Amino acid sequence: MFNGHKPRQPEAGLQLPETKVAADHRGVTMNGSPEEAAAAPRPKGARRNADAMHVILRAMCMAASLTAFSFMVTAKQHSVLVIYGFQFPVHSKWSFSNSFEYLVGVSGAVAIHSFLQLLICVLRLLSKSSVIPSRNYAWLMFAGDQVLAYALMSAGSAASGVTNLNRTGIRHTALPNFCKPLHSFCDHVTVSIAFTFFSCILLATSVVLDVIWLAKY
Repeated sequence: MFNGHKPRQPEAGLQLPETKVAADHRGVTMNGSPEEAAAAPRPKGARRNADAMHVILRAMCMAASLTAFSFMVTAKQHSVLVIYGFQFPVHSKWSFSNSFEYLVGVSGAVAIHSFLQLLICVLRLLSKSSVIPSRNYAWLMFAGDQVLAYALMSAGSAASGVTNLNRTGIRHTALPNFCKPLHSFCDHVTVSIAFTFFSCILLATSVVLDVIWLAKY
């Protein structure tokens, strides 16, 4: 006033709200609320990816087990076996072996199981709900997939022993290689066994996904 200059208005009152807002904003950032809000959709997206993986595995397992089942039930052939110049008519069919019958039964059960699970998964995805609704359901799927995976492994191993015997014969006797005259039959059986083990790998992968889901959720 005395020097001809106007007195400066106090700016502290105007700066306080901004300072408070900035402080509040920094406090919110330090507390992690914006990060939590941005990260909130991530678990949901990860779960949707896991659900899609479950659907893909179920579809592949159903296709593989159906292929194993189809090739085995069509494994039959009539031919002629020549031993020391003598011709003998031979007829081979999958139902003549208990191991092949076991493989047909297990692969059929896995195909039905995979189809039902695939149907449930697709319906849940269409309704935009989780493929695995609860931990009890996850434990049930874990147990079922594991049992069927072991069953496929045992069926494939048993059938492999019979097929290897047909291809190599019995070394300490004069029995020939039966797969030479029955090549179509042996090829069908070989393809069936290969897809049986592939189905076992797919079920084992599904078991691993079940364990991961149980660990996370």
